[in-house]
Amino acid sequence: MQAVARRLGQKSLSPSPSISSLKSIYPLNYDHYYGAEHPRYGSTVATKGIGHLVRKGTGGRSSVSGIVATVFGATGFLGRYVVQQLAKMGSQVLVPFRGSEDSHRHLKLMGDLGQIVPMKYNPRDESSVKAVMAKANVVVNLIGKDYETRNYSFEEVNHHMAEQLATIAKEHGGIVRFLQVSCLGSSASSPSRLLRAKAAAEEAVMREMPEATILKSAALVGTEDRLLNRWAEFAKKYSFLPLIGGGSTRIQPVYVVDVAAAIIAALKDDGASMGKVYELGGPEIFTVRELAELMFETIREYPRYVTLPVPIAKAMAMPRDILVNKVPFPLPNPEIFNLDQIIAQTSDTLVSENALTFNDLGLMPHKLKGYPIEFLACYRKGGPQFGSTISEKVSADWP
Repeated sequence: MQAVARRLGQKSLSPSPSISSLKSIYPLNYDHYYGAEHPRYGSTVATKGIGHLVRKGTGGRSSVSGIVATVFGATGFLGRYVVQQLAKMGSQVLVPFRGSEDSHRHLKLMGDLGQIVPMKYNPRDESSVKAVMAKANVVVNLIGKDYETRNYSFEEVNHHMAEQLATIAKEHGGIVRFLQVSCLGSSASSPSRLLRAKAAAEEAVMREMPEATILKSAALVGTEDRLLNRWAEFAKKYSFLPLIGGGSTRIQPVYVVDVAAAIIAALKDDGASMGKVYELGGPEIFTVRELAELMFETIREYPRYVTLPVPIAKAMAMPRDILVNKVPFPLPNPEIFNLDQIIAQTSDTLVSENALTFNDLGLMPHKLKGYPIEFLACYRKGGPQFGSTISEKVSADWP
């Protein structure tokens, strides 16, 4: 019986005469139709830019863009918008994280199944960093910290980590685009340690990867921001807002969605943005006081300010910076009184006259008044429809 079964098995495995005759008439080259040499399945990684990597689908979440991006700092404020923009075009996004499993779960819903890949890593372990970049062809560095902690200094987070990523990306050999997000106003001569560290990071990245793209963002405004939200919370809690130095410093805040769009625009071009530095500021210039007035108008509260001289503000913020590395327990995070930010606010932070901007990326940034700051409606004491704006309280014939 076993011998009969073996004979039947051998007979079924051997090609039948009818199939052999069909092959002689219609030769089937399976490697040609389904092999790696077929243009549909061949390697499409471009040597410059990412603009021509979209190969399959209509460009939506279920498409395959060809981009495999490792986004460092993806769990932060700007990171969630960058991940969303990448996932929306069908890219695979590798999300390095060092916190709990809850820190990245809001990102997994942004892409198609399996396209958002969280990967636990240690930024101080080089092999761990290499592992999260191993399969990538794009690296976006959003890592940054505007205050120091016991574990991480300004220089380590804002400078040395960026330099490490650029070095590893250079050794990788398959990274076709490297995007470094920095701060508007970064300079080696700045009185702010953060801005000096960011300037050193820019120099280190361009030294290791001259084809990298640097995007220097102004203060970010958006639903999860650490600017208007903090002001509104302070004003609601204490019924006033301190204006350091009278609030006369000029800034150029930008909507976070516009910065994320600029990152994607630089990533998708044909290489025109490689090796260049862009300064991303909003279309309007505000003094700190004018921006605070816009915040008060949106939350429908009468503006109340307390002018705080810069030396007094520094004295109030200095104890934390002195004790941060000397006490055996973590100190509270600075909110309004962040010493380095107070120092940075002593000078204007504006886009340079001849700098490359949103216009050079084919984008037009939003004005802040309106949709970009509608999230402040949650601070209205009677709900979103409570009260009236300052402009509605003033009559047309008011002198």
